[in-house]
Amino acid sequence: MKQCVYLIDEFTERLGRLLAWLIPLMMLGTAAVVIMRYGFGQGMTALQESVTYLHGTVFMLGAAYTLKHGGHVRVDIFYHRFSPRTKAWVDSIGSIVFLLPLGGLILITSWEFTANAWSIREASVEPGGLPFVYLLKSLLPLMAINLALQGVAELLRNATILIEAEAEPRAD
Repeated sequence: MKQCVYLIDEFTERLGRLLAWLIPLMMLGTAAVVIMRYGFGQGMTALQESVTYLHGTVFMLGAAYTLKHGGHVRVDIFYHRFSPRTKAWVDSIGSIVFLLPLGGLILITSWEFTANAWSIREASVEPGGLPFVYLLKSLLPLMAINLALQGVAELLRNATILIEAEAEPRAD
């Protein structure tokens, strides 16, 4: 179980660090679009769309990295006071009731949408736009798989905490 968690965590960590390198590219692309538009009066649709593609990639594929590092929004009124065992219960229930079903729902509902885009090699409708809309749409099922995979790792990690807490002798 710990080996499985390690492998998923390692994949998520490496992917997250790789995605981080796209952020400076996105910033440079945005700066270039602004300079070209307002400095030289030239629109660059392909460059503008590439910034959107980079943003979508970082956001969609970075969701699992954010989950791994506890960066998702949580109502933390009571949670921060909970013991590690109670936190493990709350996180486990959240994964089972919300995260994994949501990942499944996104995967199921985006599959045909993405397959249709691939079947026609969907391209931008904008003149001078990128011919890779099907790749952008592929981020939806990839995000669902990646996020669900990290959700499984979190669930297994919490199960380990709960099992180890049960095995500890209690001081009564």
